[in-house]
Amino acid sequence: MAAASSIPYNLEDEIDRLKKKRNAVILAHFYQDSDIQDVADVLGDSLQLAQAAARTNADVICFAGVHFMAETAKILNPDRIVILPDPTAGCSLASGCPADRFAAWIAKHESERGSRPVVVSYINCSAEVKALSDYIVTSSNAETILRQIPPDETVLFGPDRNLGAYLEKKIGRKLILWPGSCIVHETFSLRKLVALKERHPSALVLAHPECEAPLLAVADYVGSTTALLRYAISSPAGEFIVVTEPGILHPMRKAAPDKTFIAAPPSSNCACNECPFMKQNTLEKVYLALRDLEPRLEMPRDLIARARAPIDRMLALS
Repeated sequence: MAAASSIPYNLEDEIDRLKKKRNAVILAHFYQDSDIQDVADVLGDSLQLAQAAARTNADVICFAGVHFMAETAKILNPDRIVILPDPTAGCSLASGCPADRFAAWIAKHESERGSRPVVVSYINCSAEVKALSDYIVTSSNAETILRQIPPDETVLFGPDRNLGAYLEKKIGRKLILWPGSCIVHETFSLRKLVALKERHPSALVLAHPECEAPLLAVADYVGSTTALLRYAISSPAGEFIVVTEPGILHPMRKAAPDKTFIAAPPSSNCACNECPFMKQNTLEKVYLALRDLEPRLEMPRDLIARARAPIDRMLALS
């Protein structure tokens, strides 16, 4: 990796030059720092980025997000170069659901019932877990896809128990939930949120369904990251308390500069409402990845094939 002194002063111009030279596209999640969001060709949530990866004509995909997102891009583009600004950027949901334990969990329920249950996995999981699944979902499309599974089928849902519990209530159907959670969305304090609402009584509370049920119960609107953005833009309200990773406040403020957006506070006096994995990426790392075409993501072809089937089902049903 190059020394800091070799990094150019105007990174935005150099990144733009390298994108043209490499025929590269930068896909960035809403939880990235604002400077990365501003150089991205596609900015979105997990579903939007998966859809963008599926239709890109670029030779190189630079994925500014976390590891499982870059894996999804590689699964959809096995012959393209996929690079990650920081390959160690992980996810608590993915690491909390190892494929061997997930396979044993499926086998246990299959043995108890005498037939294989339908396995629905949130996209925040490893490629190996995707390969064990029948359907992949995001917070944008999970309700739609679950409603299309016959009601007499037993459904295992992982790895996010909070999203799963929210979906159970939405669709009125019992799901068997893997006991995982997002470290960011579990840091929000109900007490502090209520106190913040008292100081801003006209503000609407917007929450992501990865949050725990007590916080969702006081929200005015619950939705995926993109749904929260769209709601904030279209709502006549002028003030919002946003209960998700605060990276989304940057596109909210750009799209609706006349409105006020307040990040919900975590339970302790820290920046725990920021995803530490997403924040491992920096503009300098994006530049170096495009310059060197490294770090590069490689995956076995058989794993790509097995993990692609449930992703294709998701894209078809979305």
